[in-house]
Amino acid sequence: MSANRTRMVREKKTIETMIIMHCHDKHDTGNAPCDDCRQLLDYAGERLDKCPYQEAKPTCAKCPIHCYKPEMREKVRSVMKYSGPRMTYRHPILALHHFLDSRRQQPVIHH
Repeated sequence: MSANRTRMVREKKTIETMIIMHCHDKHDTGNAPCDDCRQLLDYAGERLDKCPYQEAKPTCAKCPIHCYKPEMREKVRSVMKYSGPRMTYRHPILALHHFLDSRRQQPVIHH
């Protein structure tokens, strides 16, 4: 697997981990997400698949393109607000990679 492909796989794993953590704690589910959180996870995966930056992708917070529908963006913000601080001790490697990714320069798309 190339380093670039690894970046997108890791990004998907990070959002999946955050959504499942949020769902488990807030919706009292097991390791599988509830229907609403499953829809959010599927939506986030679709957005990542269609990201024009792909391997040069910044973290969503630093991205100049807002590709989430407003309702879904609010749901993801809620998930990240809850799960983000908990990632450092529950999933430190993913949290470290996400922090390092947040330090990346914003890429430029050439049309």
